[in-house]
Amino acid sequence: MEPCCGPHGLFLHRIREPVFAPGRSARGGRLLVPGWCVSILEGRLGDQSVRIIPLGGLGEIGRNMMVLEYDDNLIVIDAGLMFPENEMLGVDIVIPDMRYVIERRQKLRGIIVTHGHEDHTGALPFLLRKVWAPVYATPLTQGLIEVKLREHNLRDVEFKPIRIETPISLGPFEVEFFRVTHSIPDGVGLAIRTPIGTIVHSGDFKFDYSPVDGQRPDFAKLADLGRAGVLLLLGDSTNAETPGYTPSEQEVGQTFERLFAKAPGRVLVATFASNISRVQQVIDTAGRYNRKVAAVGRTMVNNVRVAMELGCLRVPDGLLLSVEDINRLPPRQVAIVCTGSQGEPTSALVRMAYNDYRAVSLMPGDTVIVSARPIPGNEEFVNRTINNLFRLGANVYYDELLDVHVSGHAAQEELKLLLNLLRPRFFVPIHGEYRHLVLHAGLAEKVGIPPQNIVVMESGEVLELTRTSARVVDRVAEGYVFVDGRGVGDAGEAVLEDRRILSQNGFLVASVTVDSKTGRILAGPEVVTRGLVYSQEADEFIEGAREVVEEVVRVASPSELRGRIRESLIDYAYNEIGRRPLVVALVMEV
Repeated sequence: MEPCCGPHGLFLHRIREPVFAPGRSARGGRLLVPGWCVSILEGRLGDQSVRIIPLGGLGEIGRNMMVLEYDDNLIVIDAGLMFPENEMLGVDIVIPDMRYVIERRQKLRGIIVTHGHEDHTGALPFLLRKVWAPVYATPLTQGLIEVKLREHNLRDVEFKPIRIETPISLGPFEVEFFRVTHSIPDGVGLAIRTPIGTIVHSGDFKFDYSPVDGQRPDFAKLADLGRAGVLLLLGDSTNAETPGYTPSEQEVGQTFERLFAKAPGRVLVATFASNISRVQQVIDTAGRYNRKVAAVGRTMVNNVRVAMELGCLRVPDGLLLSVEDINRLPPRQVAIVCTGSQGEPTSALVRMAYNDYRAVSLMPGDTVIVSARPIPGNEEFVNRTINNLFRLGANVYYDELLDVHVSGHAAQEELKLLLNLLRPRFFVPIHGEYRHLVLHAGLAEKVGIPPQNIVVMESGEVLELTRTSARVVDRVAEGYVFVDGRGVGDAGEAVLEDRRILSQNGFLVASVTVDSKTGRILAGPEVVTRGLVYSQEADEFIEGAREVVEEVVRVASPSELRGRIRESLIDYAYNEIGRRPLVVALVMEV
């Protein structure tokens, strides 16, 4: 029998095979048949707890990663990346601090991935280099993850399929799945039955009644879970500040229809490579207007191929061509779907906007549709790209002008509907910046969840959950892990601070050679600057800097020379030109 605590202090047992239960009376026992049976809670269960540990995704957009821990058992839900913020100079991506899982790798029973977006999968290559555990995913999600793992030369990963109708057992956790609609097919939410009660993880979701792939939300399953009793809901908060309902993906298709119909030349649509539903809309619309389609951008090409192989992307024979073949067609017969909706510097659309993409050159009369909303922090890159597209004579459409994008996340009324369907005892808003979490908590209170049963927490904190309480008790992770070139975690805040200083104030290097016995200057001082002063002012500034170094050498002891030179030059630069450069002092003793 597998135990699971139900509502109101009842104890649910899942019986896998017939078992005889002895009775307490003279009339004997009873035969229990397979299924769920209920008994009064006995024993020490009230002392037991599940620890919920978000390592990312709370108080931020991206880096989604959740750990559930019970006794000596861990499961991980998602492991995503976050795009760097503007001040994170030189950083490629940001991932969760995963040390808590890595240090307990022997307890890890499995990794469950809710869907294929990179903010839920992008950190998996870095996690799977450090731990071994089976990865549970739906077919499309698995295919997209495998593309990413191959890029990192990771091939010996064990995948196990998620089937909506089939629960999986991971130690004391029994996980059931329900289908959700999002901006990518094959997404799931989780109902995790634990020894103290059922925890529901919504995944990323919205309630789209007419999704492109035809897979509607499983309202019946959600209602069944609510009737059976939900101890805790972990709910997607991304659109908690958006009133009403999120429009259906089909509305984007209607906008595409109008733009394709009037486009005088080629149509280029930039979107996330993982937004397979949007790619399907491009393909469907292009087919209706007798246009062939090419996928452009390495990630887009790979994802389209995987989705087609798995049957998640329906493409009529002969509609999808290579870039080379499509360039031979008249412009009115061409549609291109590409990467670059976030203004990423190396993406296909951005390189086209700079006339730096050999395969596709933009020309006046092209129609460019930026079918995505900028992720917070990417607005400047996106706006710069759009400006460059206009300069090339393209007709550019983006979210502020037309409905060329709809969110994949639930708005306020949908969030309230999920809360009402599940009626959880406790609620923790997840997946969103801090204001989103607070606003989602307010919605939960409006539908009747007691405020003392709502916990707003942030990444790295630990929630201790029992049948009767939920409280933050600890913090196990701090800050970001930066992926910087080939380094993972090598660039910390100190490195970024140096880069910020370099980008704003330039640098100054001063070198001097002194006699180790007398302290007398033998050579130098030499001073070099970059990005600090204009060339016509440099000679006078550098001569003054040399005098500063000479004065410090005369009065400072050898042990404090480097520090004193650095501090004195920072003060000198600020007094002379009002800037504080990065200063490196080199002292050689002979």
